Formats: sequence, C-alpha cells, structure tokens
Amino acid sequence: MHYKKLGMTGLEVSSLYLGTMAFGRWIDKDASTEILNTAIEKGINFVDTANYYGKGQDEEIQYGTGESEEILGRALKGRRDKVVLATKVGIRIGNSKNESGLSRTHIMREIDNSLRRLKTDYIDLYQVHIYDPHTPLEETLRTLNDLVRQGKVRYIGCSNYTAWQIMKSHAISEKMNLEKFVSVQPQYNLLSREIEQELLPFCSSEGVGVMVYSPLARGMLSGKYKDANDVPPESRAAYGERLLKKYFSNHNFKMVEQFRRIAEQNNVSLPQLSLSWVLNQPAVTSAIIGASKVHHVTDAAEISDWKWPEELLQTVAKAAE
Repeated sequence: MHYKKLGMTGLEVSSLYLGTMAFGRWIDKDASTEILNTAIEKGINFVDTANYYGKGQDEEIQYGTGESEEILGRALKGRRDKVVLATKVGIRIGNSKNESGLSRTHIMREIDNSLRRLKTDYIDLYQVHIYDPHTPLEETLRTLNDLVRQGKVRYIGCSNYTAWQIMKSHAISEKMNLEKFVSVQPQYNLLSREIEQELLPFCSSEGVGVMVYSPLARGMLSGKYKDANDVPPESRAAYGERLLKKYFSNHNFKMVEQFRRIAEQNNVSLPQLSLSWVLNQPAVTSAIIGASKVHHVTDAAEISDWKWPEELLQTVAKAAE
C-alpha cells in the first residue's frame, strides 16, 4: 500500500480510501465490519463516511439516516486511532427547516450527531458535502474553524466543489485567518474526466489533496453491464441506482469493451485496470473504493502499487478518446 501526504498537511493517508456508503444501506453490520477489518489488514488507513449515508438515501424523498456512521462507530471500538476518519455534512438529513446546508446552526448540530454515532471525540477530516449557494462562505468557514479550535475536527475539506469555489474559500480563509480546505472529493474515472480541465491543475498548483470517488463510474466499469438491458439482479442498477444509469450510452458501452480487452492483455480485471488508472494520475492523492463485498477490497489492494509504464498510459488514453 502506498501512502501520501494529504494536501499540504503532515497527515499520511493510504492511496486507497474505504468508502462506506453501502454500510447500513445495502449491507448489514456484520458484512460491513468484515469489509472494514479486511481494509485495515490490507493497509488502508483512510475511511470515508457521511451523516447522509444510510437507508434514507433510497426513500422517495431522500434524506440522511446515519446508519453508516453508527456501524463504523461500533466497528472501530478500541482501534479508532488506527484510521484517518473522514465524514461529511451538508446534504439533507431530515424534512424540517435547517436540516440541510452549511449554516452554523446545521453544522454545529450535525458535528455532535456524527461524533455520537461514530463514538469518537474528534473527526480527522470534516468535509462539506456539497456547495451551499444559500449560506455565505464566511459563515461556513468561521463555523468549521471553530470546530478545529474546539478539538472536534483536525482538518477540513470539501466535496463536489469546483476550482473557483475552493479558490474563493481559500481567499476568505486567508483574509480572515481561518482554517483552509486541505482537500477536495470529486468524481473521477475513465468515463468522467471533467475535473482534468480546471480542478486537477488547480489542486496540483495549490497543494490541495484530491480523493476521488466513483473510480468505477458507479459500477459501469465493474464489468457487470454489457448493454442497457443487461442488469444483473443484485447489481446497483437493479437496486435503482439512478446515477449509474446516466452512464448507459452506446458510446460508453463501446469504450468499456475496449478497456476490458486492455485489462485482459495485462492480466487484470476491468475494475482493477480502471482503479489503477486513477491511482496513476499524479494529482490524485487517494481513490475511494465503495466496497460492498470483501473481494472489492482485496482486488483493489492487489493493484494499489502498480506503476504504469508510459506505453500503457498511452494505450488507455487512445481507447478513451
């Protein structure tokens, strides 16, 4: 397992980052704990969750119910310091007013709820889950700064932010002497490469850590799907994963087939090739594996230190055109 500094901090994190959106949502406590144990055994020290993750995500009106944090809190008992624990705030967790967004009221309430569920007195990396256009950035950053000063949070980060949003946040933090976002969590994979235009160059320039989610394109790069009508009964698509079906286009299916052939030529699976491609991008600090089965962790660990030759990078780049 390789480790990198998180942005400009002294904190070392594994190149694989265990995502726990499935915990308490698609898999139960025992299956979740087994996955966590395997991840730690394989050298993964970076674990990601959110107050939003849980069964409420699958309701008609989606809201957070916190099962993922609860399971992690129980599973990490006695070994909390073995992992860099990250969680997030901002997406709706109830149907009442002030139960979403990045206001001081909402953040202050939710940090305590997350700490209670996670059974810890501090969060290593507290991330704002989405940009909130209805709350002044100054209010959000002051609140996050207070949490660091109180010892409830070690570092702050953002998720789904654009380059200009991080830059504006950094400017405010600099002017007001507040904590800065040390990392960003964007989507990035062979089929979604939008962040290469501005976000990745910005992060490389400014020393912002990049932990990418969905390196397998919501499962499109898992190899499960051959066409839009081929949906295995226990797959994410069968569970009604709306974001996955956005990838269902003829162009993407053709690209996936090309990647599959390249994987076979290199004696790895399609998911392993896709994940390793992300890890071989210089600006990427860590890639999230949203595991729902133990083999998702073990398969990923097998290629975590695979350094690609230039020829393979060029071959995949050509297939991705």
